[in-house]
Amino acid sequence: MLTFTALPAFNDNYIWLIQDTQRQLCAAVDPGDAQPVLDWLADHPQWQLTDILVTHYHHDHIGGVSTLKEATQAKVTGPARETIPSLDLPVDEGMHIDLLGHTVQVFAVPGHTLGHVAYFCNSSNNQPWLLSGDTLFAGGCGRMFEGHPEQMYASLSRLAALPDDTLVYCTHEYTLSNLLFAQAVEPSNQDIQQRLDTVRQLRAEQRITLPSYIALEKRTNPFLRCEDPIVIRAAEEKSQIKPTQNYEVFATLRSWKDTF
Repeated sequence: MLTFTALPAFNDNYIWLIQDTQRQLCAAVDPGDAQPVLDWLADHPQWQLTDILVTHYHHDHIGGVSTLKEATQAKVTGPARETIPSLDLPVDEGMHIDLLGHTVQVFAVPGHTLGHVAYFCNSSNNQPWLLSGDTLFAGGCGRMFEGHPEQMYASLSRLAALPDDTLVYCTHEYTLSNLLFAQAVEPSNQDIQQRLDTVRQLRAEQRITLPSYIALEKRTNPFLRCEDPIVIRAAEEKSQIKPTQNYEVFATLRSWKDTF
């Protein structure tokens, strides 16, 4: 059985610590800063960090990798198409890795960066889970720093096709701002309103809004709803251009969100 602990870093990052509670082994995901992980390990001396997983090369995801590697000798797994410090296992589309005794599938999800990967596990011992990095957020998606809209939309659509109960562990606390944008796109969507009320309360109490899950994202995340007539109409009104493809709707939404 695996459990997940969110270690806050910087202003709004989470470093996910995946824990095998039976063997007291753990893995750190996207450690942009080593200190939160080192502090946790110091407070839990019986635990051993065996793995470091990286989704993409941005500094707030890799800044602590080398320090953690040196301190713990944990194996570093990350995208083969990007430069990741202290990398032991480069991974790409279609690969499977063993993580704490569980088989994890690697997806190439270009868009935020060209080499971005996500990690998906559908083990019989756990509810399915996804480490989505900066591709899929709760209520939103990452900016396209390197990819193009058709590419990013394909990546998001692939993640949206995962089982509805898949838990989504993204790496930033952006949920409130994302849902405010979602409400602007679909003001009559009651699922968005209900989720927004819940998230507002959580953030007022300084509580985490993650993880999400795929079914909830499909109901409330406009970037996964580009085929919905109301979302299409909102994109058309915003751009004054009638979209003919779903990825064109996505492109308008992403451009709109960039300045929202």
